[in-house]
Amino acid sequence: MRAVSVRNIQIALVGNPNSGKSSLFNTLTGLNQKVGNFPGVTVDKKAGVSTISTQLQSVIIDLPGTYSLYPRREDEWVAYRVLMQQDKTVKPDIIVLVADASNLKRNLLFVSQIIDLKIPVVVALTMLDIAQKKDIIIDVPALERELGVPVIAVNPRKEKGVAQLKKTIEQTVNHLSKPPVRDFIDVESLAPEAIENVKELFPQLSPYRAIHYLINHESFNLNNGAQETIESIEETHQFNHTKVQAEEITQRYQRISHILKQAVSEPNPLKKTFITEKIDDVLLHRRWGYLILIAVLFLLFQSIFWVAEYPMNFIEWAFAETQSWLSAVLPEAWWSDLLINGLVAGLGGIVIFVPQIAILFGLITILEDTGYMARISFLTDRLMRKSGLNGKSVMPMISGFACAVPAIMSARSIENKKERLLTILVTPLISCSARLPVYTILISLVIPKTMLFGFLSLQGLVMMGLYLLGLAMALVISYIAKWFIHINEKSFFILELPIYRAPRWKNMLVTMISKSKIFVVEAGKVIMVISLILWALSSYGPKQKMQQVHAHYEQLAEEAQGNEDLLDELEKEKGTALLQNSYAGILGSGLEPVIEPLGFDWKIGIALITSFAAREVFVGTMATLYSVEDTGEESVALREKMQNAVRPDGTRVYTLASGVSLMVFYVFAMQCMSTLAIVKRETKSWKWPLIQLIYMTGLAYLASLIAYQALK
Repeated sequence: MRAVSVRNIQIALVGNPNSGKSSLFNTLTGLNQKVGNFPGVTVDKKAGVSTISTQLQSVIIDLPGTYSLYPRREDEWVAYRVLMQQDKTVKPDIIVLVADASNLKRNLLFVSQIIDLKIPVVVALTMLDIAQKKDIIIDVPALERELGVPVIAVNPRKEKGVAQLKKTIEQTVNHLSKPPVRDFIDVESLAPEAIENVKELFPQLSPYRAIHYLINHESFNLNNGAQETIESIEETHQFNHTKVQAEEITQRYQRISHILKQAVSEPNPLKKTFITEKIDDVLLHRRWGYLILIAVLFLLFQSIFWVAEYPMNFIEWAFAETQSWLSAVLPEAWWSDLLINGLVAGLGGIVIFVPQIAILFGLITILEDTGYMARISFLTDRLMRKSGLNGKSVMPMISGFACAVPAIMSARSIENKKERLLTILVTPLISCSARLPVYTILISLVIPKTMLFGFLSLQGLVMMGLYLLGLAMALVISYIAKWFIHINEKSFFILELPIYRAPRWKNMLVTMISKSKIFVVEAGKVIMVISLILWALSSYGPKQKMQQVHAHYEQLAEEAQGNEDLLDELEKEKGTALLQNSYAGILGSGLEPVIEPLGFDWKIGIALITSFAAREVFVGTMATLYSVEDTGEESVALREKMQNAVRPDGTRVYTLASGVSLMVFYVFAMQCMSTLAIVKRETKSWKWPLIQLIYMTGLAYLASLIAYQALK
């Protein structure tokens, strides 16, 4: 049999924000997704693999949402450069343009511009069910005929129309469906001489693409000669950017109005209020709206404890049993110690928090999917403005609950420079998922497992309090910082509220799996490397000191022969003494005088240092330190080891005072190299990340000091 050759293509997925583009991307690619950055800019590039047919394999690039081909924000420029074929890494063979049927007039502006670029395009018409609820009836064949390009009705949530979309993509790629010969509007009439001169310079350009060369050529990858020639064409023909753009948009909407009359039947505008508006009357109420928001956040953090408790207990038990079994069957050697107290202990410190990470991301996905996340921005705009921010700052700050790095990158959607800089400066104060493992283990150590009123978890309330503490301090710092940042620029808050939709459980599951995988792989690599380094630093020390410890306890052991209880006690003391005289112990002891007023011991000091690589390393550090110190054959859970930890004077290390102090420290401290790097990249200066590092470390130390001294 002859082997079937498979062709590989690139598909660019474009469309207005909230048009269903992400839903279609998730449906087409499933779990075959990868997130990175576009070269040179910190804007997310989502790409995924999709099988179009047996002969056609595709890489789908989900471009940032944009309303037209006149970009204003950096994410819109990313999509624009790809569509204008100015991106060296993304060269799409075909465009799939997602259009919202319930807002067709606005979406068709972008559709018409793409058509005039003369790129092969297929229009995926989404939200038809919403349009029907609004009594909007769309004649899809008539719309396809008027536009001159394929139009396929799809419902990504229910996977309807996806097979037809793939078939149409294949036909378009194989030139069975070609771009319309005529322009959507009479583009050449906008600037005939200038367009003709540009086309003489670049014969392959369509008239509409030539107009964009005239408007934005400075941002294109053109040689100096071409740049100067286009400048000369502009001057010769007195090309006016604003006038041409206004005339183009006017002509497009005139044609779009004609198309809508031919292909769309709309209801009487006086008809009763749509259900989304009725829901908004409650959820966006000036009083009830805020109470509902607090209730939603409360349920979010309660669920993290309620739902995750059982899988976490199982994972903790499984790793403790694994360590015990390995200790029993493996011979005493450096490599078995490395395996048990380095690798297995470090891995346990990662895997135990996967249930909570998955639940957090799953619940955030539900909030986004239902359309409620955008309402949070609307509700909090007034509060944000008092702090020098605006409602758009809420989205990066909420994203900060997951990770500060993409959250800071998403601040590019804020047009006002001062508000954007303030958002970047305070977003790391929002408790990210990396802090979750630290909060979880400390709360379980020092906060009793009490149910208030029979159904409210005290531990869940404390968790929520830590998140709200970070959020409140972010607003306070922003309010203070706004007086020191002198950027005068008008601020506007324009936000499109998406309609309410039922959450897509499959999408939630995909997100939970992918985010958990990222946590285990990306954070796990850092934690494992640091765990192994820590094992070495904790197991070895200055030769003379270590020999003295061995000699001292060997002598004591000889004197205690026959007294098994005393021998066991001496063995534990020896493990502690070896750890204190190791390289890690020396490092921690040097830091101890500085952190002792906060209620921290030298082991916590080591964890504070290693946490700078990634906050979640705290747990892996503790797992390694306590495993190295533990010389018994029977391994116990990390929480139990920390619960039993005592100082030289016999007092417990983890009391309510020291536990709260440590939690407060982690709420405020800047312990993330990746965040500092991304802030430098976003602000193009080391000034702002250094300011962040200094103010957050100082704030963490002061708040932790107050908490410990007040509670001890």
